[in-house]
Amino acid sequence: MSTATTGTPTNAATGMSRDARAFTPLKNLSGPAYVAALMEQVKTKNPAEPEFHQAVHEVVESLSPVLDRHPEYKAAHLMERMIEPERVILFRVPWLDDNGEIQINRGFRIEMNSAIGPYKGGLRFHPSVNLGILKFLAFEQVFKNSLTTLPMGGGKGGSDFDPKGKSDNEVMHFCQSFMTELFRHIGANTDVPAGDIGVGGREIGFLFGQYKRLKNEFTGVLTGKGQGWGGSLIRPEATGFGAVYFAQEQLASKGTDFQGKLVAVSGFGNVAWGAVKKVGDLGGKVVTISGPDGFVHDPAGITGEKWEYMLKLRATGQDVVAPYAEKFTGATFHAGKRPWSVKVDVALPCATQNELNGDDAAELVKNGCICVTEGANMPCTPEAVETFQKAGVMFAPGKAANAGGVAVSGLEMSQNSMRYGWTREEVDAKLHTIMKSIYKASSDAAAEYGTPGNLVNGANIAGFMKVANAMMDQGAV
Repeated sequence: MSTATTGTPTNAATGMSRDARAFTPLKNLSGPAYVAALMEQVKTKNPAEPEFHQAVHEVVESLSPVLDRHPEYKAAHLMERMIEPERVILFRVPWLDDNGEIQINRGFRIEMNSAIGPYKGGLRFHPSVNLGILKFLAFEQVFKNSLTTLPMGGGKGGSDFDPKGKSDNEVMHFCQSFMTELFRHIGANTDVPAGDIGVGGREIGFLFGQYKRLKNEFTGVLTGKGQGWGGSLIRPEATGFGAVYFAQEQLASKGTDFQGKLVAVSGFGNVAWGAVKKVGDLGGKVVTISGPDGFVHDPAGITGEKWEYMLKLRATGQDVVAPYAEKFTGATFHAGKRPWSVKVDVALPCATQNELNGDDAAELVKNGCICVTEGANMPCTPEAVETFQKAGVMFAPGKAANAGGVAVSGLEMSQNSMRYGWTREEVDAKLHTIMKSIYKASSDAAAEYGTPGNLVNGANIAGFMKVANAMMDQGAV
């Protein structure tokens, strides 16, 4: 009997009725039908979490041919288990402001997957933080950490607390209250948080100090620590360095490099700062940075004193880039706009999720951009990614390209375990090797599963396989 006759609603992507999907086990579906049924389940169980839905959909679409080739993964319900966090911790964070008033924030830790090692992922302090965003970040972190080749599971956490405009005392009070709950859930062999947006060296210091006081032990429970008390050299620059090393591999695949290339960078935090420095080291010229207030275009390039000024901009805590254009002749500030209209060869979005949309992508393509490498977590919308791929622009997803930060966090964990520190050159060389291996694994996986050059698919597949095989070995846990 036809659907039209019965009146049963159907899904256009799969041709299946909702009732049919409801009674068909996921393990018996394949291709688009599997993806649609799984996503319907995810959206039903996780309502009002669009970033999480977006991240899961991208991964599941990429993995569809892998799951069809490996029915044992479907039979073991691996995707459903990977999508469900192993543990979600939500807690109240009360703290005293400078006026003696009690303030209340929410604290979170998403312990997503520990199949290949202790949970590992940053803490984000920002008003936009909510459960859905942290689940998206934790889910991405699982694949990213797997790609590094280091033994690290995936997690993410943070709070809706905003350090901007707060005194050092207020930030310390908040961090101490936050850690007073979090300490019971983390440890060097359990869960090792790091920094992220709003959590830099100051915050890591306060968090580590409180953990040490509560546990009476000095251990590598956090990464991004100060170099005098267990931190690793080049950790602040590592994500930006890694993204540029990854882009270097992309360019090399087409027989070119950064020499003489014009580069657009968004953001002006640690990731952007590291990217600007490394592009310059490799012979390229970065001509933009951006902030919430707009973007700066500097045709002369951001090097030397200008690069160092980025640190001063961050240190003000004002979260603006306009003063750059006031200080340096020839630079212009574009209020409320993003840098993707500038004509460049390479684009490195290093600010935040969904900052580069389909229209921005079309503008970059029109202006002759040949390579886009994500320095932030999911900064390109699905429409933007589709635009780049259709136009033949080389595109690298954040879970592969921005893994440099967590890679050096992993190296920091190794140094803590050995009670020994490597030189700056040693850490940088290890990071370069890791990023080259991530590119190769992603490229090889994309080719093996029928989408050569598609690094989105390749990164998802390569990251998934290691975790999936570990989960198969460890049983239904």
